[in-house]
Amino acid sequence: MEIILLERVAKLGQMGEVVSVKEGYARNFLLPQGKALRANAANLKAFETQKAQLEARNLETRKEAESLGEQLDGQKFVVIRSASDGGALYGSVTPRDAADAATAAGFSIDKKQIALSGPIKDLGLHDVTVILHPEVEVTITLNVARSTEEAELQASGKSIQELAAEEEAAAEFEIQELFDDIGAAGMDDGDLVETPEDRAAARADTDDA
Repeated sequence: MEIILLERVAKLGQMGEVVSVKEGYARNFLLPQGKALRANAANLKAFETQKAQLEARNLETRKEAESLGEQLDGQKFVVIRSASDGGALYGSVTPRDAADAATAAGFSIDKKQIALSGPIKDLGLHDVTVILHPEVEVTITLNVARSTEEAELQASGKSIQELAAEEEAAAEFEIQELFDDIGAAGMDDGDLVETPEDRAAARADTDDA
């Protein structure tokens, strides 16, 4: 199907271009969202009439997006999720989760503006693209952790594997200390137990007296 782009669409073209796309893509996405019109004589004429207005509107929305992008680019947002000891999430982080985290921090972001390169299924720091405008994209980082404390440690540069190794080492140290304490207590008790040798020495001392 041939369509007229009403705005820049990545990998398709710029505003005003007539391009050919799959019919399903046009009907289910481009046309309903007002990104394009069917390419016919009437629509081409209508586009030429509205071109200046469309370009002005595009310029205004781009400036707004650029202003927001300057504040948003490089921001880090914490997303708390349950996960296994190995760091695998019970589920995945979705575009809605990313949008909600940014919105909670004061940025007005819609889930449709979040472009994930793939499902987020592990703890850690994940870079995510936010499309604020067809010509404005920024990158944010999602800090996916099981707690705010873990998120702070990850933000400092420690991976989930390093954190797990530290926890394991600390647990082993505590166990060793416990065994050392038990051993020391046993030795103390043993010092108070009278052995046959002690009794024999005591009798010898009595006989000599």
